[in-house]
Amino acid sequence: MQQARNEHESEAHQIFRAAPGHNHRAVIPQQIHPDEETIPGVEHPGSTGVIYCSDRAIANGFSYATSGDWANFGQGAPEVGPIPDAPPRITTIEIPEEANEYAPTTGLIALRSAVANLYNDMYRKGKESKYTHENVCIVPGGRAGLTRLAAVIGDVYTSYQVPDYTAYQQVLSVFKRLVPIPTVLEAEEHYKFDVKQIKKDVQRQGVTVILASNPRNPTGQCIAGEDLKELVEIGRNGATVVLDEFYSWYMYHDKEEDFGKALSSAEYINDVNEDSVVIIDGLTKNWRLPGWRTCWVVGPKNLVTALAQSGSYIDGGCNHLTQLAAIPLLDPARAFQERVALQRYFKAKRDHVLERLARMDLPVDIPPQATFYIWLNLDKLPAPLNNGLTFFEELLKEKTIVVPGIFFDVDPGHRRDLFSSPCHHYIRLSFGPPMEDLDKGLDAMERVLRKARSKDDTLGTNYAT
Repeated sequence: MQQARNEHESEAHQIFRAAPGHNHRAVIPQQIHPDEETIPGVEHPGSTGVIYCSDRAIANGFSYATSGDWANFGQGAPEVGPIPDAPPRITTIEIPEEANEYAPTTGLIALRSAVANLYNDMYRKGKESKYTHENVCIVPGGRAGLTRLAAVIGDVYTSYQVPDYTAYQQVLSVFKRLVPIPTVLEAEEHYKFDVKQIKKDVQRQGVTVILASNPRNPTGQCIAGEDLKELVEIGRNGATVVLDEFYSWYMYHDKEEDFGKALSSAEYINDVNEDSVVIIDGLTKNWRLPGWRTCWVVGPKNLVTALAQSGSYIDGGCNHLTQLAAIPLLDPARAFQERVALQRYFKAKRDHVLERLARMDLPVDIPPQATFYIWLNLDKLPAPLNNGLTFFEELLKEKTIVVPGIFFDVDPGHRRDLFSSPCHHYIRLSFGPPMEDLDKGLDAMERVLRKARSKDDTLGTNYAT
């Protein structure tokens, strides 16, 4: 078996570096990939983890026509079919004549009002300050919300954490006015978000924007309770807090009476128009409707007017028809039924995957409290399987897709050597797919581990290109 000591000795790492936009930009002189010079003035920003993994799977024979032969632990989406005790899935949509018109760039007022009403029902009972439609902007997907937001932020220091959602790297790379200030979260501290350090960064370094997912992608941990309350307070004291809350319903409770409870910073906001806290969420994960591309940004109403302007030239607005169809889905009683069913179903899937990994002698150091991801440490496996890129390539041979951990090392300048990354020895497993697909992928992992125990000489080599 091949044991690589650096990027140049690893076939999997060389394949990654050869992809457009993935070259190591800290190297001088810089080496430009030939595919990056096809059009004058155009640069490849680098692909997100899911896109790179899909491209590599296609190189290994994957196609969407035969995707049933594969197990996809990589896709950041939940299964979309019926689940026990959930409301019935939408199967038909009536198309009224007005749905053929453009919708406003901020979205339909009826849907914006429905979003505001749901947040008030879930998180703001008994509070004087309530959300209205003026606090909600409908956007065509979470990335569109991030992009609109980044387009209206000025020249500021922007705090982010490692590991975190892969698309933040592209946002921080493309929008040069956002100066990235990283904080590495430590596994020994269970990837605890350090609010005290963020406060120091705001006071001493002039950090103006804090960007974070919560619940946390890929670790499955949460900023909750007093920590979340303190983070929201920063939004009242000179900084803007941007929270990607797409997994806010995927909470795995131990007590029966807690099922249905979700997590959001909206609970701790004092004044919805004065506290500089921005929430991004949508139908994608919680309602399990990723194909609808119907999401929202919630925040002070003067932010929404700015997002309307950036949306007019970035994406033009969200689909009119899906906005109309979404309105009844946000009824609070229906949403509660959806949350309870989702939490029970996905908790069972999480526990099943954790149990099977433990039987493989791959115990999860820090089990997820939320999301549908498992952040799996490979460090104790024999080389070359002890890094995410190689393990990923070996699983592709077995028709299984995962996401290597290095994609969650938000490194906007591509300056870090991959072997030095704090995420190098990790992969992210998604238990979003149906149970039968999870077992198919776990069986593939067992086959790869058996190869390692038999000291198979092909491990670490012979990858498709």
